[in-house]
Amino acid sequence: MDPTSNGAQAVAKSEDERSRHARRAKLKASNQNPTVPETTKDSSLKRHTALIKRIRQSLAADNRDQILKDVDSLSLEKYIDEIAGAVVEGISRCKTEKDVWAAVIVISSLHRRFSSNFTPALVSALSSAISAPNRAALSSLAAEQREKEDNIRVSRQRPVLRVCSELALVGIIKDAPGRSGGEWIMKSLKELLSNDPSLSSLPLLTTFLKSYSRPFLGISPPTNSKQISLDPETGSRSDEESDGLFPALSKEENELVEQDIRDRFKRMCEGYYENVCKKLIIEHKRLQEQDKRNHEAYIRSGEIFEDRQQAYEKMTKGYEKLLGSCQSLSELLFLPLPSLPTISQKSDSILIGSNNSNHLSDDSDDTLVTGGKWEDEEERRFYEDIQDLKDFVPSSVLGICESGEDDDEEKEKEREKERLDKEREEVRKLEEELQKLDQEPSANVLLDGDLDLHEEEVPTPIPGTPRAITPPLSPHLVPQGPSQLLTALLVRLSDATNRALIDQAAIDFAFLNSKAARKRLTKFLSQVAKNRTDLLPHYTRLVATLHKYMPDIGNDLVAILNEEFRYLQKKKNVVKELSEVRLKNITYLSNLTKFRVVPPHLILHIFKVCLDDFSGTNIENIALLLEGCGRFLLRSEDTSERFGTMLELMRRKQSLQHFDQRQLLLLENAYYQCNPPERAPRQEKHRTPLELFVRHLIYDVLTKKTIDKVLKLVRKLDWDNIDIRKTLHKVFTKPWKITYGNISLLAMLTYDLQRYHPDFAIAVVDQILEDVRRGLEHNIYSTNQRRVANIKYLGELYIYRLISSGLIFDTLWSLVTFGHPDGRPLLNQAVPLDMPDDFFRIRLVCVLLDTCGMCFDRGTQKKRLDNFLVFFQYYIHCKEALPMDVDFMVSDSLEAVRPKLELVKTIEEAAIAVDEMFNSAFQNTPVSGDSGDDDSGDEDERREGDTRDEEDEEDSGGQDSPTEERAPSPDQEIVLSASNSLQENLGPSEEAEAEFAKELAKMVTDTSAESRKVDKRTALALWDSAIIPPTARKKKVDEDEEDGSETNGHEIMSFTVITKRGNKQQTRQLAVPAASALAIHTRSAQLQDKVEQQHLKRLVLDYEQREEAEEMKALEARNRAGAIKIRYVG
Repeated sequence: MDPTSNGAQAVAKSEDERSRHARRAKLKASNQNPTVPETTKDSSLKRHTALIKRIRQSLAADNRDQILKDVDSLSLEKYIDEIAGAVVEGISRCKTEKDVWAAVIVISSLHRRFSSNFTPALVSALSSAISAPNRAALSSLAAEQREKEDNIRVSRQRPVLRVCSELALVGIIKDAPGRSGGEWIMKSLKELLSNDPSLSSLPLLTTFLKSYSRPFLGISPPTNSKQISLDPETGSRSDEESDGLFPALSKEENELVEQDIRDRFKRMCEGYYENVCKKLIIEHKRLQEQDKRNHEAYIRSGEIFEDRQQAYEKMTKGYEKLLGSCQSLSELLFLPLPSLPTISQKSDSILIGSNNSNHLSDDSDDTLVTGGKWEDEEERRFYEDIQDLKDFVPSSVLGICESGEDDDEEKEKEREKERLDKEREEVRKLEEELQKLDQEPSANVLLDGDLDLHEEEVPTPIPGTPRAITPPLSPHLVPQGPSQLLTALLVRLSDATNRALIDQAAIDFAFLNSKAARKRLTKFLSQVAKNRTDLLPHYTRLVATLHKYMPDIGNDLVAILNEEFRYLQKKKNVVKELSEVRLKNITYLSNLTKFRVVPPHLILHIFKVCLDDFSGTNIENIALLLEGCGRFLLRSEDTSERFGTMLELMRRKQSLQHFDQRQLLLLENAYYQCNPPERAPRQEKHRTPLELFVRHLIYDVLTKKTIDKVLKLVRKLDWDNIDIRKTLHKVFTKPWKITYGNISLLAMLTYDLQRYHPDFAIAVVDQILEDVRRGLEHNIYSTNQRRVANIKYLGELYIYRLISSGLIFDTLWSLVTFGHPDGRPLLNQAVPLDMPDDFFRIRLVCVLLDTCGMCFDRGTQKKRLDNFLVFFQYYIHCKEALPMDVDFMVSDSLEAVRPKLELVKTIEEAAIAVDEMFNSAFQNTPVSGDSGDDDSGDEDERREGDTRDEEDEEDSGGQDSPTEERAPSPDQEIVLSASNSLQENLGPSEEAEAEFAKELAKMVTDTSAESRKVDKRTALALWDSAIIPPTARKKKVDEDEEDGSETNGHEIMSFTVITKRGNKQQTRQLAVPAASALAIHTRSAQLQDKVEQQHLKRLVLDYEQREEAEEMKALEARNRAGAIKIRYVG
């Protein structure tokens, strides 16, 4: 926008503000000097009721004239209170500036008539309408319900605040006689904003500043309104100094709000804006941290869970809302926006063991390594990310005094100096203690050093055992005063088991801050039940949050815990009765130490006291201290040296004294939890870009829809490169690294690649078989998942014809016999590789049967699978009782491959069945010849059947093929002859071939010429004419039988070739070797057709017999119902 348009817009705004000022001043003058003529008024009940109803409905500009007319003509004395309440309801429906001014005119008319009765009632009602909500009632609501209630309240209070601001300017709401109502408005807004930690009332302040920043705050924009200077004094110009867009509208005596009120109001809004900016920066950091955590979670697991995503979206929505409000305040107050910090660019990767014992004091990256003082990022946030109460609570409530900052700094320096002197003295004494320990040769030494409890010098009170005192529960009593609110807060503390609840409790307590409340809270925190140690971390977070502004709470609690520790030291002989009290005491002190509430010298002194009497209950105390805060003390800069010396002293005493096994385990576990051993950092494996690309294709991209794309990309790789072939071999032989459902796709991809790289497919199969064998030889539990994936992959490779059925059956038999003596498992026989209580091999068999068992349903393969299932049942009975999941898996697998299989019940039946199976197998084994021919025959039969099934599916347009919508694979060449010798002896001669080629060319020429003349009507006739006539077909069958009987020895199959010369059809016989693919396919098709015909014939005959039987039964039933009994014999 150019400067000319900016200036014109600014002039228009200035003129509008001048007109509003003049209008308000005129109305204020008339309100201060009312002149109401004395006339007779109407006292009709009906008209009064109608007026009140109209006022309650709306005070907008549409009803203004009628309401003013009724106000002037009616008496209204008896209805003042009702009218005041109706006016407040009518104000809530005034949305625009015109409606607000209409409501102000109506209220002014009523004020001029009834200033003593109506105006006080109205002001009281308006004060209640814009008051802050009840925080106790809101805290009991859910977050979504609370947000909804806040939105409804803000929309209801917005028009009321605008009307109240106008009434304060026109002299109806007054702070005192002769003054405006600016302070009344300021206090109302301050009450709203101070009791609103969630900033839900921020839109009310924005609405107020948009319309009333000039009269109430005296804010004048800078000369160039589009450029907000970074100078904080920019927005604090007085009216006389602002010689730009908004010059002084009038003299000071003509201003509607006094100068001191304007200055105070302005300072209040600017201070509130600073707090909002701090809140914005905090939320910005939280949002960035959450985004970083989401990114790390996505890297770890590959996805962001729904609850985390919803929390992030909710946080983003709240941040954007707060940012918009902050920008609006910045524009209205002419103050600069805060600079939002950007996320740090340092590495966020989590390294393992990157710190060592020589760098204990270096904790700059302690949040990113396991050697830091925090175990993980969540623990660090819990103990370090503590909210500042000043961002949520007014400074006046916290009692912050700015005058005494210099004195506090000097006192802090003195305390720091004293602390350093004490630490040096303790280090000196510890070194002396170590020197004494080195000089003493005794194995059982009880040291009584100079640092004792000094019980003679320091009197120690002896309190009773702490009891759990719970404040009286009164859920039905609505809190009314600070004492009741504090009681309700203490009751809620026992349920505050997360960060959000305990942080909110800290804010709530800050509003109830008093000396009595702090003492009561300290007493409550010191009397936690012994069995509620889960509350201690959250209670210590509450103390740490309050400690910055209320240090007496933390100091008093630490003093109480210290006295309790001294008392427990005197009662060391009472072991069992006070064990829970000791646990609570040490845990409390440890958590307070990590929040830096307990001074370092105190916790080190406690550790030294326990170390001096290194026996009995002090061993457990030391273990608890090491587990609770030992890691923190060892890796903090101010305590690492002294605590490391103490740890060394503890290890030396441990080696010199004798402890039982339980105490040794306690100390060892606590020590290594505090100071874990060094571990080499995990080396990230370096992979080349091509290797990463291949892994991405197989692990991420490979799906049913993208398998063709993956195949093309894999084929485009440089297969001559040895490194690429090694990478592909690794990826294709590790099926456990992809999802279980994609193993079949990996096998399909291997099948597609074997057409172009057969040696690669062979290497993959060899490696998988080797992995299966290695799994049987080692039987390591950690590799079970890999073994399942390998077995699944092996079955899928058989499905895609990369291996034969012989390998599958060899694998099945190996799974049930490998490692057993003579390959025969026995009942409860302890074999190291296959124990009776190890059922994993049964799982592997079930996986392989589920993958490819359904393929063995015909021929010798069916018989071989039946034999294996007999032995498999015997193998199962040799084990112990199957677990429920394994039993269900076996039942499902057997039912899938053999639904009608009868399972044996006992081991005896299984053994008899196995013996019978072996006897029948030995009897049927041929004396000569090998079984490989049968296997290959069965494989050919399966493949031919599969080929026919695929052709049928392609013809019928089936959609159940595993390779959905995939391009057809290149067909292999079909060789008609089995060998060249058969082709020479039995095939047609060269002359016959030449004559056949000549006739074929002529036939094609005649057919092509004739097809141009044939229309659709004669197409069917031509097709019928191309079919062999029945007589010729019968003659052909007879000749085939004769030829078959004559040429049986030559294995020749005759085919009839139809030719056409003119209009006459001619047939001739073509001899094809029976071993050729064409003859085999044809004979298989004929046999299949014959089998289908027989099957259909049997179905038809069975149907007819069933129909006849049903008719006979029905007739017999009807006759049986009568008197004559007839028996039919069919």
